[in-house]
Amino acid sequence: MADTKFDVLAMGELNTDLIITGLKEAPSLNREIIAEGFKKTLGSSTALCAANLVKLGLTVAFCGKTGDDEDGRYVIRELENRGINTRYCTMAPSEETGVTLALNWGGDRALVTVLGTISTFCFADIDPAVLKSARHIHVGSFFLQTALRLDLARIFKTAHAYGVSTSLDAGWDDTGTWDFGIREVLSHTDIFFPSETEALSITGKSSCDDAAQELGKFCATAVVKCGKNGACCASGGKLFSTTAYSDIKVIDTTGAGDSFNAGFIYGFLRGFPAGQCLEYGNACGNISVGVVGGANADLSVKNVETVMTDHGRL
Repeated sequence: MADTKFDVLAMGELNTDLIITGLKEAPSLNREIIAEGFKKTLGSSTALCAANLVKLGLTVAFCGKTGDDEDGRYVIRELENRGINTRYCTMAPSEETGVTLALNWGGDRALVTVLGTISTFCFADIDPAVLKSARHIHVGSFFLQTALRLDLARIFKTAHAYGVSTSLDAGWDDTGTWDFGIREVLSHTDIFFPSETEALSITGKSSCDDAAQELGKFCATAVVKCGKNGACCASGGKLFSTTAYSDIKVIDTTGAGDSFNAGFIYGFLRGFPAGQCLEYGNACGNISVGVVGGANADLSVKNVETVMTDHGRL
């Protein structure tokens, strides 16, 4: 496309992550427990994926909204420091930037999110011209973005009309509905990236393979991220699967799925077949859990491919 400026336009929620690590047990009421570490870092599924796409050598712009507050300025600064173009971001003077508290213990985590601008970012905040500013559009946290999801089918359909490919991550639905028009959005989606729990909840299936194949009826490629059990994807009528790396020490799982998304999208934009894209995503996700923060791992293509080679995946 003659007017393409970026490889990827990341569109959606922006927030900070407050990450607590080293908990020996889950928190409980009326008790205080001790943690080993704390870190404030860039949050948001969409932003973490964007930051990792830059590490993989892609040019990335972000379209989103923060509050005009300290956290909002921190988020914008962090995006820019990570090489993400913020020309399409806005700051709302009367709103607050979202915040997620991530509690990590036993190789797993619990998340508590205050939505702020995550729940108000919508089509009215987007210049329609940006939909043709990149080769690919990625949106994370569909279920959290209560305003944006209303128009996402139209946004993705328009992107496809411009020849722009699309990808979507589900995020958690705390209402338990697991719908809100997501199947219509998937009809205009090239890659869908739910976690195991999300995929099973959306489809009502009992296995990752069955969920991927069911979701593959609605979108071009459905990828189900299964944590320590690896990942699978349904694409072109075929099912692919991969296993996690058993020798990786899990420190923080925050953003691991977003790192996975970045690796898969990198392969997709390079024109790799779905099975190879799955291995790039798997490698990025496995590397990510070895550090604190969802965008702090070394995900250079050289490092990712070295790890893949070392584990017999390339």
